[in-house]
Amino acid sequence: MLPTLRQLQYLKLLSEHGSFSRAAEACHVTQPTLSAGIQELEKILGAAVVDRARSGVILTAAGQEAVRRGNAILNQTEDLVQAARGAGQPLAGRFRLGVIPTVAPYLLPRALPVLRERFPKLRLFLREDLTQRLIAALKAGALDAALIALPYDMTGLAWAHVEDDELLAAAPANHPMALQDRVSPESLEGDDMILLEDGHCLRDHALAACGLEPPRGVGDEESFAATSLPTLVQMIGSGLGISFLPAMAVEAGLTDHAAVTVRPLNTAKSSREIVVAWRAGSSRADEGRLLAATLQAV
Repeated sequence: MLPTLRQLQYLKLLSEHGSFSRAAEACHVTQPTLSAGIQELEKILGAAVVDRARSGVILTAAGQEAVRRGNAILNQTEDLVQAARGAGQPLAGRFRLGVIPTVAPYLLPRALPVLRERFPKLRLFLREDLTQRLIAALKAGALDAALIALPYDMTGLAWAHVEDDELLAAAPANHPMALQDRVSPESLEGDDMILLEDGHCLRDHALAACGLEPPRGVGDEESFAATSLPTLVQMIGSGLGISFLPAMAVEAGLTDHAAVTVRPLNTAKSSREIVVAWRAGSSRADEGRLLAATLQAV
């Protein structure tokens, strides 16, 4: 006898909620029903999957492995259901899309109206987060696709090109850079540099494009780091240093009301590649490609 999908779902919810009562409520069954399902699962596996303690439910080693493998099975099953429901109707029904913060506010406002018009049956659920967390959610099956920027480690993923987003040098309005048409990265090495906090892929893209080292301050700590692009622009405009901004954000008006000078970089490769990524082998691959093609046109 093999475990049922229902039993695997019970165990997944139990691991997430740490309580039989809360897991039963989340699954819309009674607590005895859920408890019986877990007991039956333990008989089938020949091992206990949970330890019942006063403080709550603790997964055993066998339980943790069952959750890991069970999640993969549940994700594939959900892919199957979604693919069957959407057969002949691409981008119909639920589609969970992750987007990085340096893309979401600048691409989505012009993309969402087009998606609503072209795919009226699409129920789009958006999650904005850093690249590493979106990819983890993608691989875990919590997302169907993610709108991210390359280069990045894409092991286990497939993707389709959306656009190349040029990186631009940004400095206070009275900076000597304002007198130049294009800026060489070497000419900026003497300036204080401000970047986004560690974890934002744009930070690494900017440094790689310019061949620069991360800025260092006293005690080898960074002197300044911004939490978002709007904050970064305000820091630049206040004279705290120079930085790099994506062209899509500048074109969307990010610097319109700031005392900031923006210039293109005089380098061979000063852009990041925006892509739609999905799990390799996912049944949503065709929809991921269609989404990328739609975004290319907006």
